[in-house]
Amino acid sequence: MTTYAPEALDDTARSLLFTEARTANSFSDEPVSDETLRSIWELTSFAPTMANSQPLRALFVRTPDAKQRLVSHLADGNKAKTLSAPAVAVLAYDSDFHEHFETVFPARGAGMRESFAGMPAEARADVAKYNAALATGSFFLAVRAHGLAAGPMGGFDGPGIDAEFFAGTTWRTHLVVNIGRPGVDPWFPRNPRVPVEHALAWA
Repeated sequence: MTTYAPEALDDTARSLLFTEARTANSFSDEPVSDETLRSIWELTSFAPTMANSQPLRALFVRTPDAKQRLVSHLADGNKAKTLSAPAVAVLAYDSDFHEHFETVFPARGAGMRESFAGMPAEARADVAKYNAALATGSFFLAVRAHGLAAGPMGGFDGPGIDAEFFAGTTWRTHLVVNIGRPGVDPWFPRNPRVPVEHALAWA
């Protein structure tokens, strides 16, 4: 059995994923391939979630028609940059994520599926939303790891997107993320971080 022995990332990798990474507000017209989007998702799938539940889902929007359908549910300030992005991810959570426990947690899957099936739907959705949020952080890192920029956005009509793209499913919109290579003047000035003395406590 191979033992996993993690090593620290070098400064180049830390820069790519963290210190120099930015939220892009404009994008070039260089396409993002289906293979790249699939690879981004495959990295994201390793995100930590409760009992390996993996409730995050993604719809990749690429065609002009689909983008027009999507932007009709976005705030006005988000429409132009979404139309300029070569790919857009509508990140969602699956409120019936528990149906997959026998696949993702085979040792205890049947029992966990029954346990979550017996929960009130609202409580189960809360679990799905929280764990989808955990995985969303890994999604951003996966985008950056492929040499691309992510532009996550609030400012959308979630139920409208659900009706447009997810009708008849148990997927519910969580976040909209533009993806691509940065375009002209893509960055706002870097704002300060919260000072360490206000962000850390020690026990």
